[in-house]
Amino acid sequence: MLCRVADSLYWIFRYIERAENLVRFLEVGWSVSLDNPSGNPSQWTSLIDACADRRLFEKLHPTASPADVITFITRQPENPNAISNCIAIARENARQIRDTLPTDLFEELNALHLLLQDDPLFWHQRLPEQLQQIRRSCQTLYGLQNSTMQRDQSWLFANLGSLIERADKTARMLDVKYFLLLPSPEDVGGPLDELQWIALLRSLSGYQMFRRKQSLEITPARVAGFVLLNRQFPRSVSYCIEEIINTVDRIERSTANPVQADLRQALEALRITWTTMPIEDLINTGLHQGIDHLQSQLNAVHGQLQQTYFTTSPCT
Repeated sequence: MLCRVADSLYWIFRYIERAENLVRFLEVGWSVSLDNPSGNPSQWTSLIDACADRRLFEKLHPTASPADVITFITRQPENPNAISNCIAIARENARQIRDTLPTDLFEELNALHLLLQDDPLFWHQRLPEQLQQIRRSCQTLYGLQNSTMQRDQSWLFANLGSLIERADKTARMLDVKYFLLLPSPEDVGGPLDELQWIALLRSLSGYQMFRRKQSLEITPARVAGFVLLNRQFPRSVSYCIEEIINTVDRIERSTANPVQADLRQALEALRITWTTMPIEDLINTGLHQGIDHLQSQLNAVHGQLQQTYFTTSPCT
């Protein structure tokens, strides 16, 4: 497989995953705003912080209203990480390697792109309807990926992009609640606090799975442990990291080339921290700082993948 094709597959599914996770970010903000109608601006601007786009947002929207946040995340032309732009970039990458992708998958991605770019009626719907439609389309794309793509290198690189993006955004969503949306001291453990944790779990499609695992009351440590360290839940950081390592191992076997030492070292550092450390230790040492460190570790892995697979001449 040519490196440019592997690179396009990686980014197609990374951007699709990013778009869906941005939808989930907004669903958290929407749910929290309904549960707490007082209208605390930090409930919305914290989503911008979680996306690491505060400087650009403040340049474009000095007033920082909820509507500004929604526009910025969904379809702001100047925001390269807006949902509409993520899908546009994914679709352009797909267009360049169209013969590598199943026809049904490309057509679904193209239809979503056209919907977000050219359909004014779509943007006149209520926000929940918009978000649901985008999320369903992204999930359809995942289904087509898993049911129609041959399990060769193309599927492996596509899967790798999804997993790295999912691990990153799952941790960021937890960070929004745990660090950026902390309620006042008197509300900790109260009804509003619990509703926000439930909203977080539901945004990850994990509330029912959490209840199957934890029949006791909802606490920050239990939710954080589930979201970060549960090795059976497919949106948890730990699950994604295990699958990233397994996918790289399969790519290594398919190319018959050993994984470079720097990439292997970066992967092992992820495994040690995020599959073995108890949640109590992570919380005691600073969960927000731990999540920041995770972003750095994932960026290091991405950089090593770029160097190993995407920037040399032929990959095989």
